[in-house]
Amino acid sequence: MRLLTTTAVIASVATAALADGHLPLRELPGIAERDYWVPDEVNAEGKLDALQAVVGADAVPFSGTLDGPIQIALIYPSADTSDFWARNYLAMTKRLDQLGIAYETTEFASRQIEHSLQSTYANQVAQDADLYDFVIFGPSELAIQADNIDKLAGNDGFATYVWAFHTPLKDIENQPDTWFDFSSAAGALTMCEYMISRLGEGMTMALNRGIPGITDDQRSGDFKACIEEKAGWTTVYEHYGEYQREGGFDGTSLIMQAYPEATVIHNANTAMAMGSVEAQVSMGKEKEIFSTGWGGTGLELDAIRRGELDATPMRMGDDVGAATAEAIKAHLENRADDLPLVFLGRITVAHDQMSAEELDALQEEAFRFSGVGALER
Repeated sequence: MRLLTTTAVIASVATAALADGHLPLRELPGIAERDYWVPDEVNAEGKLDALQAVVGADAVPFSGTLDGPIQIALIYPSADTSDFWARNYLAMTKRLDQLGIAYETTEFASRQIEHSLQSTYANQVAQDADLYDFVIFGPSELAIQADNIDKLAGNDGFATYVWAFHTPLKDIENQPDTWFDFSSAAGALTMCEYMISRLGEGMTMALNRGIPGITDDQRSGDFKACIEEKAGWTTVYEHYGEYQREGGFDGTSLIMQAYPEATVIHNANTAMAMGSVEAQVSMGKEKEIFSTGWGGTGLELDAIRRGELDATPMRMGDDVGAATAEAIKAHLENRADDLPLVFLGRITVAHDQMSAEELDALQEEAFRFSGVGALER
């Protein structure tokens, strides 16, 4: 028996209204050059903050009743090595348990490179729409899966959520009910503000960048633009380390030899940060250089505890899954209009001035549902 007929109709009406030209809600610089919208262009004032607050607070049980468990289909590249998908699944289901919402899940797993397999799964779920109340889609790649996002979101039989992306495409006719992700741009600005408050103005830095593209443009480019504009910092060198440990090691070795005036090294991911501190330790300069990481992984937090890494923008990793559970609850309670179109997980800064207890507490909060240790696969 389907449980969400009324809710699905409400969701489809809301989605149709968005497709009728009500987006963007506001225009930000660069909008004409992009084929997507950024969150601040499509989120109504206050809705993201409200959902972030709910996700960070204790669960408030579902107020309604159900005839049976809701049916959730998950189409995502969970067969890859990344634990992003498994952690989100654990966070979502454990939050649903706390909310008192009974559920059954059907998983359609693939690898990141199996684009056609995802299309097959999307077609299958769309054809079997009467079996599902909610569909969660983790695209193998956003542009490649755009038609499938459009198809799923345009189906009146279920609510559609997208995981791991926060840039709604302009040219799809049907927007999903909600996009769930972390924003590298938001993390860059959070890190920028922290670095200015910590180190002040006029510093000299170098960057270990990743691979040219949107992620590095945000993590490295947005950080650089922010801190140069707001605090007058100077960037003397930018090394593309391809998100690899070796790239961070090689880039940092070159920086220390050729640009000794650079007292700050910004790394765009965990792997490069680990290579960077390894190079600094090998030359006994880890205390002379202020080094950053990205993401707040266990490796980074351990490096902070050892005094090798100084700061990192840390994602509250389980926020995406928990927010999805709260979105499901909102739909069941006919409060879908309260949700932002794009949810962004919280990002804070972990740093070496925190006590061991504070770092432990931050790690516990980030992985409060999926667990601090490595997942068993």
